Amino acid sequence: MLAWFNIVQTERMEMNDTVQERATAGLRGAHWGSARAPGAAQLTTHPLPTQDGAVVSGFWFRAGGEETVVVLAHPREHLVSHYLVPEILEGGAAVWCQAPRLVGNDIRLEHESALFDLAAGLCFLRQQGYRNIVVLGNSGGAPLWALYNQQAKLAPDARVTHTPAGRPVNLRDADMPVPDGVILVSPHKGQGALLLDCIDPSVLDDEQPLALDPALDPFSPANGFNAPPASSAYAPAFVERYRAAQLARVQRIDRRARQIVRDRAAARAALKAGDTTAAAAAAYTPVLTVWRTDADLRCFDLGLDPSDRNYGSLWGRNPYTSNLGSIGFGRLCTAESWLSTWSALSTNASMERCAPAITQPTLMIQYTGDNSVFPADADRIFDWIGTPDKQRVKFAGDHHGRAVRGGSAEPQLDAGRAIRTWLRQRFPAA
Repeated sequence: MLAWFNIVQTERMEMNDTVQERATAGLRGAHWGSARAPGAAQLTTHPLPTQDGAVVSGFWFRAGGEETVVVLAHPREHLVSHYLVPEILEGGAAVWCQAPRLVGNDIRLEHESALFDLAAGLCFLRQQGYRNIVVLGNSGGAPLWALYNQQAKLAPDARVTHTPAGRPVNLRDADMPVPDGVILVSPHKGQGALLLDCIDPSVLDDEQPLALDPALDPFSPANGFNAPPASSAYAPAFVERYRAAQLARVQRIDRRARQIVRDRAAARAALKAGDTTAAAAAAYTPVLTVWRTDADLRCFDLGLDPSDRNYGSLWGRNPYTSNLGSIGFGRLCTAESWLSTWSALSTNASMERCAPAITQPTLMIQYTGDNSVFPADADRIFDWIGTPDKQRVKFAGDHHGRAVRGGSAEPQLDAGRAIRTWLRQRFPAA
């Protein structure tokens, strides 16, 4: 039984045998008890240099002798305590959790830089001699891995050369191992596409988020809103106007972000030419505060794209709290991170754009009570995946695999079993 871990700190990519801690804290210890599980697993931490000069950490779970490793990553989340880690280990595969360089931070997140983080982990694992490297993208990790896979499979000269804000990025010279398989869990269309669906278009001026257009207010009873637990009922004409206005708001923020980028570039050019008065403007990096980003009509009108979901969004039932609170999608970001990550119009990290390049065996796990990935979204994502060797399984859970009404009491365990079965079928050494 996987009763405990050896937690080993590894420095400079050299193994240090000092056991610092034995723990299962944060790893959902109840899931470790299994007659099928191997002996005690070891966790070692590995700080890795990236090819663009950063340092990122990888967390390597293994019992020894595995020929397949599953790699979990997300653009800003630290996944070392992810519920699928023990589930995968029970199937005989090792697990690598790749930490991002900016944990929990959207302010400077550019997906193009995040690709170097993934490459560092995959290069390390390739050096360890694994026969199969399977990548797992949960939620926003799915479009990140899709972008990585797309770029890794391109000829070096065909890869992205600049971020959407115009910053040079040298993927051409990067060593980017191509994964052997792909697992997608609760995959959404991309952070930009996600925000496009849930941004509140009633905002008239992003500098004045309390001033609204009442004709577009999603939380006005006049427009069909009902407070929980009653479902709202938005008219088709309102939904159509609302979606068009969401696009218009993203376009406005894009224009603002691009103007910030242009102003800074002009100041830097002036400074380089000898104008010392431009020093302040060249360094000035405004942080955009994007309010009201939790207003997808489908979260409140359960008749739109029906599913097993409950009323409300990922952030809860109270739209005022999630729309105007300090925490929310894309709340704080630079112009560069907005364009690279949160703009549906500018980002490279789009499942629609990148999933066709997934030609490896692919497993997609969909939770039917998800209130951020709706049935129509999941259908599109599965259709976009390029490989004919793709499998889709559904469980009655929410976005994080927690039980919803009428389903299994343990959707996370169901997902783990599905992954183990798929790994045995596609990568028998696991």
